[in-house]
Amino acid sequence: MIPDIEKATTAEIKIFQEEKLKETLRYLNENSPFYKTFFKENHIEISEIKTLEDLQKIPVTTKDHLQQFNNDFCCVPKSEIIDYVTTSGTLGDPVTFALTDNDLERLAFNEAISFACCGVGKDDVLQLMTTMDRRFMAGLAYFLGARKLGSGIIRVGSGIPELQWDSILKFNPTYLITVPSFLLKLIEYAKQQNIDLKNTGVKAAICIGEPIREQDFSLNILAKKIIKDWDIELFSTYASTEMSTAFNECEAHIGGHHHPELIIAEILDENNLPVVEGKIGELTITTLGVEAMPLLRFKTGDMVQAYINPCKCGRNTMRLGPVVGRKKQMIKYKGTTLYPPAMYNILNDFSEVESYVIEIFHNEFSTDEILIKIASGNISEELLLEIKDHFRAKLRVAPKIEFASTEEIELLRFPPLSRKPVNLIDRRK
Repeated sequence: MIPDIEKATTAEIKIFQEEKLKETLRYLNENSPFYKTFFKENHIEISEIKTLEDLQKIPVTTKDHLQQFNNDFCCVPKSEIIDYVTTSGTLGDPVTFALTDNDLERLAFNEAISFACCGVGKDDVLQLMTTMDRRFMAGLAYFLGARKLGSGIIRVGSGIPELQWDSILKFNPTYLITVPSFLLKLIEYAKQQNIDLKNTGVKAAICIGEPIREQDFSLNILAKKIIKDWDIELFSTYASTEMSTAFNECEAHIGGHHHPELIIAEILDENNLPVVEGKIGELTITTLGVEAMPLLRFKTGDMVQAYINPCKCGRNTMRLGPVVGRKKQMIKYKGTTLYPPAMYNILNDFSEVESYVIEIFHNEFSTDEILIKIASGNISEELLLEIKDHFRAKLRVAPKIEFASTEEIELLRFPPLSRKPVNLIDRRK
């Protein structure tokens, strides 16, 4: 299930997207209270925006805009809204996203072609290990995508290894949709209960929420731990509520594929200009075909690298490498620039570390400080020194590390109303 446009030439994809861009601009100018004002205030004449390069004439949209003018982004009357989801904002309160019936159909199409990227077909059964409630878009998208693809789906929800294994052994799913670190808990439970991991019927996991690859696309430490005990294929994904679109790996495992019929993607530098090919920049997106709350040149906050060489799977679309980190979570620590995923990778290398949380804050000199709280059944000075040595060797810094109880860390990682674990707490103002 590869849409024809994804097998087209780069030039054909560009022409296709430019036509879609013109449609999007007309739609925004007619229906979006926010963008109508935005165009007027910035003296944007949409008829002059004809190419993808012309996008640079339009200022970017940020999460602050979404937070401050949330309702003004909606392009349809309330009677046409079918579903409401929320995502975290930058100013405290969650940001609301509304979806029409057509938006839900687009979401289903997106997830169907994204699952197909990972090899999922009509004969497969997917076990959903994430919530569909709490106004969470992802779980709903997975369900709708599997339904559109014709695959079976088992809605188990998050957590509870015993319940997950009961479903795996009863229904024989071929794919799991899960946060990858949870697979380690499933493996641990299987060992305790003498479940044979070689005879489960599970052939792959579609991994969400956490990185499983290094920047060169090799498996990271977390992923290596998983496949050491459970011989399944791991697929990396990248998505967000704002995009209503996913970038999933194919069997080549060299980046998440762009769907040009659903989204325009730019990789921008500090000056909101395209980066030189092969350089890291901030992913900035323009949604295509979204009815209720389309976005134009929206800065995601995620730092990525794009790859444009053709893929052996037959798609000629751009691919995104693993997310380097969140722009706002970039840490300047003792002259070194750090992103949290690099620290997660080091901590995941230690089997003695049962759980952890990283806190960033400003000291009295307004410079960044890092405190890592670790829960371990093997509290010792030797372990502490070994972890610090790893940080020095890999990242050239040694942040402050202290031991804490599992209960304390889990309270920090799962704050009230949180839908997924929080490994980083940024206390900087």
